[in-house]
This record gives sequence, C-alpha cells and structure tokens, in this order.
Amino acid sequence: MKKFYAPIFLFIATLSLMSCGDKEEKQTKEKDQFHHTDDAGFSYETFKNDPTGLRLYTLNNGLKVYLGKNEEEPKIQTLVAVRAGSTYDPADNTGLAHYLEHMVFKGTDEIGTQDWEKEQVLLDSISELYEMHKAATDPAKKEELYRQIDSVSQKASEYSIANEYDKMVASLGAEGTNAFTSNEQTVYVNKIPSNELDKWLDVESERFSKLVLRLFHTELEAVYEEFNRGQDSDGRKQYQATLEGLFPTHPYGTQSTIGKSEHLKNPSMEAIHNYFDKYYVPNNMAVVLVGDIDFDSTIKKVNDAFGDYEKKEITHPTFPEEKPITAPVEKEVFGPTSESIYVAYRTDGIGSKDEKIVTLIDYILANSQAGLIDLDLNQKQKVQRASSFTNFNNDYGFHILYGMPKANQSLDEVKKLLLAEIDKIKAGDFENWLVDAVINDLKLSEIREYEDASSTAYAYMDAFVHFQDWQSRIDFIESLKSITKEDLVNYANEHYNDNYVAVYKRKGEDPNIAKVENPGITPVKLNRDKQSAFLQKFNETDSPSLKPQHIDYEKAIQNSTTENGLPVAYIENENNDLFNLYIIFDMGQDNDKELSLAAGYLDYLGTEKLSPEEVKQEFYKLGINYFVSSGDDKTYVGLSGLKENLPEGLALLEDLWQNAKADQETYDKYVEQILKGRQDNKTQKGNILFNGLMNYGKYGEDSRLRNIYTAAELKQKNPEELVQKIKDMRNYKQRIFYYGKDLENAVSAIETKHNLPENLKDYPEAKEYEEQKTGGKVYFVDYDMVQAEMIFLAKGDDFDAKKMAATELFNTYFGSGLSSIVFQEIRESKSLAYSAFSAYQMASEKEKPNYVMAYIGTQANKMPQAVDAMMDLMTNMPEAEEQFQSAKEATLKQIAADRITKTSIFWNYESLKERGLDHDYRQEMYDTIKDMSLADLKEFFNKNIKGQNYNVLVIGNKKDVNMNALSKLGKVEELDVDYLFNYEKSSDDKNLKL
Repeated sequence: MKKFYAPIFLFIATLSLMSCGDKEEKQTKEKDQFHHTDDAGFSYETFKNDPTGLRLYTLNNGLKVYLGKNEEEPKIQTLVAVRAGSTYDPADNTGLAHYLEHMVFKGTDEIGTQDWEKEQVLLDSISELYEMHKAATDPAKKEELYRQIDSVSQKASEYSIANEYDKMVASLGAEGTNAFTSNEQTVYVNKIPSNELDKWLDVESERFSKLVLRLFHTELEAVYEEFNRGQDSDGRKQYQATLEGLFPTHPYGTQSTIGKSEHLKNPSMEAIHNYFDKYYVPNNMAVVLVGDIDFDSTIKKVNDAFGDYEKKEITHPTFPEEKPITAPVEKEVFGPTSESIYVAYRTDGIGSKDEKIVTLIDYILANSQAGLIDLDLNQKQKVQRASSFTNFNNDYGFHILYGMPKANQSLDEVKKLLLAEIDKIKAGDFENWLVDAVINDLKLSEIREYEDASSTAYAYMDAFVHFQDWQSRIDFIESLKSITKEDLVNYANEHYNDNYVAVYKRKGEDPNIAKVENPGITPVKLNRDKQSAFLQKFNETDSPSLKPQHIDYEKAIQNSTTENGLPVAYIENENNDLFNLYIIFDMGQDNDKELSLAAGYLDYLGTEKLSPEEVKQEFYKLGINYFVSSGDDKTYVGLSGLKENLPEGLALLEDLWQNAKADQETYDKYVEQILKGRQDNKTQKGNILFNGLMNYGKYGEDSRLRNIYTAAELKQKNPEELVQKIKDMRNYKQRIFYYGKDLENAVSAIETKHNLPENLKDYPEAKEYEEQKTGGKVYFVDYDMVQAEMIFLAKGDDFDAKKMAATELFNTYFGSGLSSIVFQEIRESKSLAYSAFSAYQMASEKEKPNYVMAYIGTQANKMPQAVDAMMDLMTNMPEAEEQFQSAKEATLKQIAADRITKTSIFWNYESLKERGLDHDYRQEMYDTIKDMSLADLKEFFNKNIKGQNYNVLVIGNKKDVNMNALSKLGKVEELDVDYLFNYEKSSDDKNLKL
C-alpha cells in the first residue's frame, strides 16, 4: 500500500477541481447498470460487480442518495455533500464558501433561537452594517461600524442559543461531527448510531432548509484564527504555491479555500446568503449513508426529510482553459521547517485516460516498497526522503514528486534525482512485472477501503462531487490492465518534459505573512440554559433502544500453540482473504536501547542471495508487506497481505531475518539519515510542543525522548553487531497473533519456517522513567509563527479503573467536542482561540499517573485573555444541567454503539491487560454513567481537576508573546530546542531562528 510523505493536511482537505459549465453524470454502458424499483415505488440503480453493494437513488427533486450496507457495527457514516466550494467564490469575496460552512452549524429560524422575530430584526441590522463596513474606505469609519456591529451583536445574542445543533447531534451519540470545504465541494460529516437515523434526518432536514447567520462576528474571528494557523503551515504554503504555478489563471490557483486576508476583514452576509440560495439546492446535493441500514425504509425516511426541498436551476461557473506550460516554473516559499521540493506536472482530469496512465506511473515511481523512487532514492539513501502522489479532478489533475534533502544536499540536487526517475519511465527502464504488481497492490488497497463504512462513504462522495457514474470507479482498476508498458513510455515522453512547476520550500523568514489582528469582541451570551421549541420537541422524541455489547475475550480470541511451544492468539477474518501475522516480543527500547536502531537498519539490508532492492521487490510481487519495529516495551516482526502467499512471504522474511548481511557504507548513510531526521524534526512546531515540551513537562531531563545516542556513539556502532542483535531476537520469548483465515495453514507455516532454539531466553530488565511532580514551571520555546500554542499539564493520581466512567463523561461534557463547555466559552462566546480543549487523560498502564491537560491555540496578542478564561474554567466548572444530560446521553449512546472488531479485539485486550484488567470494562462504565448526576461530576472535578498544579508548555514567537503574562503562571524557562530533545547542533543551526 502506498505511503504518502506529503504534508498530512493535503489529505484532510484535498482540493476538488471541477470541469467547466453545466454538468451531467458521466454514464457508462447501460448493460453495467441495473435499474430497480422497491416496494415503496422508489427507483434506484445498482452496478455490475460492485463490492460495496451501492444503491443509488435520485429523488424527484434531483437529490442524490447513496446507500451502502455495512453491518459490522450499529452505526451509519453520514455525509451531506454540496457540489460547490471555494472555486465558486466571487474573486472579490474569497473565503465565502468556507465561512458559509462554519455558519451552517449556527442553526435556522427554528434551531438556535428563543424568539426568531425579534432576533431577525437585529440580524438584518447587522447585515446592513456589514455592507456599510465593506463599502467604507476610511479606517476610522470602519472601526466605528465594527463597534456598532459588536454592540448590535450583543443584543442579538440575547435571543440566540449557541451550539444547539451540536448539542442535538451530540445527544444522538454522534462521532466526528465536522465539515470541510475545498475547491468544488462542501461536505458535512457525522457518524451516528443506527437507531438514531430518524432524529438525525429530522435535524439535518431543518438544518439545510434555511440559513441564519447568527453569532456571525464571533465565528468570523475563529476563521481569522484558522487563517493564521494556515500561515504557520509551511506545507500548506508550499502546496498553494504549487497550485498557483500549475493554474495561473484558474481559481484553483488564483484563490485559496481560506480566502484572502482583506476579504476576511470585509465580509458580506448578503453574499453568503446568495451563495447558499444558489448552490444549496437538492439537485446540487447528495446524502450519503453507509452502515447498518435497511435500504427500503431508509430511502423512504430520506425522502420524507428532504423530498420537499425545492429544485432550482443550477449552473456551475465556467473558466478559460489554462495555457500549456512550456518551460519550468520555479517558486520559493519560506518558513522555519525543514527544506523540501515539489516537482509538479499538470494532467487532464478525472475520468480521462491521463488518470489511468498517470496513476500507474505514480505507483511505478513510488509504492512504498518496490517503486523506482522507493528503491533508487529511499532504499539507497540518496535523499532523506522522497515519494510522489497524484490528485485528479474534473478539469485537471496533477502529479507531484516530493523530496527532502540529506545533510549538505541542495534542493536542486534532489530535484535532479527525482527527474532522473522520470527519465527511467521515459526510457522504459523498469521491469514488466512491476505494472501487474502495481495493479494488484491497488486492488488490495481497494479491498481494505471497502471493508470500512466510512471509507466507502467518502468514495461515494467523491463520485458524486466529480460527476462520476459509480460503475466507472468500480471498473477503474480492471481497466488499468489494458494499458501497456509501451503506452506508459510513450505518454511519459510526450507529457513529462520541461512543463513542470518546481516549488522550493526553504528555511527562512516568510516575507508574505499577513497578520489578521484581533478586532476586539465583547463576549456574547451563550444562553446554554435555554432551549428552542425545536430542541424541546427533538428531546421528547424517543429512538429505538440500542443495547451495548461487550466482548468475551476468551471466546473472541482463540488460542493455540505451535509444536515448538509458541502461544498463538487467533481471530478469524470473516471479510476477505487478507491476513496479518505478528511475532510479538514483550521487550523494547526500555529493555535494550539498541533494538530500535537495529530494527531500522534491517530495512536497508539484503542477504547473500538478494540485494536490499530485490528483497523489497520479492515481497511486492507476493502482495506482502513485512515490518520489524521496536517501541518502548514491545518489538514486532510481521507480515500482512494475501493469505495464499503467507508461506512464501514468511519464508522470505525468515531468510532476511536469519541471513541479513551488514554493510558499513549502508550503515554510515543510515546514521546520516538519523542525524538529518533529528535536525528536521526539531523544526516542526507540532513535534516541539506535543513531543518535546510534553515529555519534558512530564519527565524533565530523564526521559525516553532524551535518552538517545550521540552522533559519535552512532558512528562508532558496529553494524555487524546490530544485525546480530536482530538475529538474536528469535532466541527470546515470543508469542504470535494471527488474523486471517485457515489457522492451521498459518501455524504450519510458522512451524516450518520459524525455527527456534529449544529454550527461549527471558527479557533484559527494563529501564524505568520517573514522571516528575508538576506545578509552577513555564517551559517556553521561541519559534517563528503567527499563532501561539500552549498546554497546561498536571500530574494526577495513578490509574484507577473506577474513574474510567466519570472520565469519559467529564471529557464529553467539559473539554471535548463542539458542544463542550471549554469550546463554548473560549471560542463561541469570547472568540479567544480557534482551537481549545481539555481532558482528564487516563494512564495506559496500571500504577502510572493520569494527567489533566488543557490546550489553547490562539493569536499571541490574545493569549493572556485566553489563559485567564481557561484557568477560570479549570478552577470553576460551570454547571449546566441540560448540557450535562445531553453529554450523559451522548456518552451512553456512544458506548452502546461501540463495537470492537477484527484485529482491534486483540489489541484492545492487550491494552486492558496493561491496565491490570482482564475483561471488557465498558459494561461497568455504562452502568456507572447511567446513574451519575451533575453533582457526581462536580465531585469528580473537585477531586481531580480543580486546584491542580500545572506545568505550562508554550511555543510562540518571543517578540509577540507577552512574557510578563507567562511569568504569572510560574517561573519561565526558555528552552533551547536542541537541549529539549538532547540533540547536537549542526552547522545549519547558526543564525537560524526556529
């Protein structure tokens, strides 16, 4: 399966580019589609050889309804998709679609209001003020108008009720409540218990019936914060620069989803309403439901909920065709993170022949095992890291090659190496079997994707957004088989030339930062003790009961023993012919510091018979992945892939394990990679805060994070001894976990291939790390960023299973989710942070301490206010009975709908045993929560959260952060990032400000 090395945000908010003009579904041959009518008279389509079993309905008003059945758990993944996104934003009002997405959570004339008639008058006044504010050119006049907006907004908030939508879906036991906007789509997400479908449809039907822009200016401030977070993401800036180069005249490249700073400062409520009225219509929307559903009853319910929405004529914007790129386009972006380069080629869009050919070329280049980039650049350690990825959309797609340099290697050198791999495609310098292996790999990925209800739902959504007939997606991988090596070579020679965009991500200060200043907002009223008439009726509606199910691990996990005495835990894979095999050693780096180093080194080695590259190729031919990894207290050696090839895969793994051949040159490059990785890691602000500062806040100087080898120690290691250490692993006690079919065949393979000595050795004693007492300390790291981020961390009592129920309920009520107390107070009411949460974190092991944790990500100039607000909450928990009951109901429903399946059964049991438990503890949790009152939760708060002594962990730009305000929280200690991780400075660090 392909691993993506690109920044993770690309795959959270993947851009969706759509073709021009009016659209129609792209139809396949009629013989591949089947038309049916159910007993209630609803017509639907099914598709030939569809592994997902989709039923695709089109209601009379044009609404598309995608229904898929997956009964693995009593839940339904829901998506409401709109074919409209930021590409549709007016050029003078960018960010509109994204801001609208935020506002759809604020309610309607029925949801979120105490008196709509009175509230509407004030909202109309606010809208008029915003139009005046937008038109005004005098800064003083703008400021005066904004003060009026703030004043009227206070009056309007007397009638509004914050977060009613969130409260309702939370009370259903919904998970993952969110939404996202990209170029051509806006999608609203929930995963609900299946017995709550009726109530979910009730609230969603109302939600999309009318747009009400209440609590507008506080949410606008949250969008400002999101804008600033984007400016702190070097990966996002590099990606956007790539789009600008690929699409210089098209909105894909000329405007971003978040919008421009000047447009965010001058919004138009009228424009947002017009956008909603134009595009949020049934014939431009889809409802996607995948999970534990009954087809016939579900479509009737969806029709009852959305069938009376009025169909409107819909047109999509048209854009001129981009001119060909005839010479390399080079761009630079700057920031504090490690350097990298993108080399990007524009392609035709989704459904084109380009999509098929470029997909194959991409996987021939990089599939994480046997691609040209994988073997030539990563395996041979010619670069720090490299890969490639694609994105195909309706008008265009693109293919990006991605690379990070080694120490003392220039980005131009990396680019040259990447382009040399393209030259190999053009020369046909790859083996014929690789094309077939890539297609098999894609098929394996698809099997895994369609096992999961959520992944299937997103696949349906993509088909809808891209105007694709589902049959074309079903047939896509099979259609690749008609493409020959000659086709690939010819295409590469025609399309991969000097028509690329190269974007250099360099270290340095970004001259293009546009700060959005805090406009100053008077906290609005939340009215959390109030309820709209809609909510009252909603709460009076009963849902069918759903009883929690709990696992009897003795029955769910079968146990066996090999002839040589190894214990084998087994769970049958009832879905397909894929398997996972783990050889587990209950020892890790805490037992032997060298284990992780040796395990990582093995990945670059071969044997006497097979080179390192040939080892990877042989596994890839079999459709097998292998892994050797060592953590703190566990080491895993294993395989996954096609069951039929398990014996051959295990034989290959055992041959590598027993006969790996050390190589000094390879080891020297491996050490260089480790040291460069350290330099790169310390430039990532998330790693500094959540890894470096978090560990220092818990352990001080003596932590696993800082217990590392120096550069000199690494270079002095004998690679022969490291290889021998991995070989000697088989002499220690071990156990097996197998997930798949045909246990007898798997055990036979283990007995035949996995030879062991008669007596296995005990593990070395593990090193202990003592967690320090917290309180009175502020640890600060100076970093070049727009926002500032901080964590409050307090050491609590040791793990106690009896606290698990109260912890679950407290986190739901107080600190986690859109309807939590922390989110409401800090973001919704005061607009002091884009992200804020708090949690009581239970230890993962018995006799280890729990922690109280709170997080704030905000503009540096708002940090003192945000800190005061958070500390007030952590000292005085607001008591809201209605909100407590909603949180209680949500927690109970989530437990009732929770199902532990597949390999998770085994790993969940492993984690329970780490905590000293021998059974599924969810039943006790459910029963305890059912009887809990708000007074009980208050008592839990007073005993475990109130009055805690915090270490405060802060990362931000020192010139912007109020250090005097931080000193009020404790003694401020500014930490050098190298000291934090126990790294050694490199020559690149001189005069470099993180």
